[in-house]
Amino acid sequence: MNTQYQKDLHRAIDEITEVAEGFGLDFYPMRYEICPADIIYTFGAYGMPTRFSHWSFGKQYHKMKLHYDLGLSKIYELVINSDPCYAFLLNTNSLVQNKLIVAHVLAHCDFFKNNVRFENTNRDMVEKMSSTAERIAHYEKLYGRKEVEEFIDAVLAINEHIDPSLLRPKLAWTLEDLEEEELEGPRATPYDDLWSIGEEKKEKPKKRKKKFPPQSEKDILLFIEEYSRELDDWQRDIMTMMREEMLYFWPQLETKIMNEGWASYWHARILRELHLTSDEAIEFAKLNAGVVQPSKTQINPYYLGLKMFEDIERRYDNPNEEMKRLGVKAGSGREKMFEVREIESDISFLRNYLTKELCGREDLYLFQKQGREYKITDKDHEAIREQLVTMRVNGGFPYITVENGDYLKSGELYLKHHFEGIELDLDYLEKVLPYMYQLWGRPIHLETNVEDRNILFTYEGKKVNRKFI
Repeated sequence: MNTQYQKDLHRAIDEITEVAEGFGLDFYPMRYEICPADIIYTFGAYGMPTRFSHWSFGKQYHKMKLHYDLGLSKIYELVINSDPCYAFLLNTNSLVQNKLIVAHVLAHCDFFKNNVRFENTNRDMVEKMSSTAERIAHYEKLYGRKEVEEFIDAVLAINEHIDPSLLRPKLAWTLEDLEEEELEGPRATPYDDLWSIGEEKKEKPKKRKKKFPPQSEKDILLFIEEYSRELDDWQRDIMTMMREEMLYFWPQLETKIMNEGWASYWHARILRELHLTSDEAIEFAKLNAGVVQPSKTQINPYYLGLKMFEDIERRYDNPNEEMKRLGVKAGSGREKMFEVREIESDISFLRNYLTKELCGREDLYLFQKQGREYKITDKDHEAIREQLVTMRVNGGFPYITVENGDYLKSGELYLKHHFEGIELDLDYLEKVLPYMYQLWGRPIHLETNVEDRNILFTYEGKKVNRKFI
């Protein structure tokens, strides 16, 4: 990268930042790094520039780098949700490519800073992950790399099963809440013995232990961390650190469509304000078309999010009579967009703003594989919306809770999959249960629904068994 290119890029960054601020975008201070492909793809595979070492990240790196080398795919943007916000630019990008990326990541940073789902995000996570990497490396020296890596394998198998609404180091209840409760008999008072003078001593009311946990517990990772009898202190420490990392990434899972749509909307508006040459304008048009191109077989979050924000702007700029009766003022589209950016997640965004007209205009549909062919099964906008919402519930992961931490009164763990129309991947399930057994140290039971029948999967240390219940 020559000196003139760097000067041109610096000028472009200053100009793009000024235009973005003029549009009302509010972002953290930005730090840009120009990196070669192997560095960019390392960060992309690990998710952060500073993270602990694990073979799964290396596997992802080689896959991504191979696709880049073969020209099959390319990372155009990499931005870190932190304060200051870090963005990484590929050193082989053209000037127009990096201009688009700078505008795009500025909008991402605005979203990170202002969307309510990111309100409790640890903005020092780059440093936090660096500290985590050092501590895990220390444990590898103490206990052996193989043992630590095998433990991390088990934690990663259930890493998504946290409760992101609980930004706390402990569960909402303790073992003290599980004290015995009376099954029968009146509530005792300090003076009961006065009334019973001269009478035969009555049998004390029977008691029973309360359910453990007292209510369904979504945070499986935290439950195992606190109540497994098999874990050493160093293992609990690793689970704590990995849960914190998952809490950091979770808001991005909840807002993928919104976040990419917001960034796509603004990078186009910002670059239109720049003085591009004819060649640069053509190159930008091709790049932009590639980013927001719709797919026939899956949802492109860049495209759907962009079209929904544009639809909001259009409808609120030109409200119909019903909207006017509700107090919507003409020309309020941009104001409404900023409001939506602040308070919604993908689920509420889809439910509230994916209209029948938009579904028809974009020709959205549901399809299934029937025999050897894929066929369109439904074009009803409500069915499409509900399917998209279902795919976004719980970040797209199955909703599974701990129902009993002392099943059969022998310390076994009973889990329940809250079935909502999508079956679990049974091959994946049978691979995960041994990892949970490794962490819990006792048999694992998981209840789910397969072909409209309730099935209990059990792993006791040798093989996975299943039975209808």
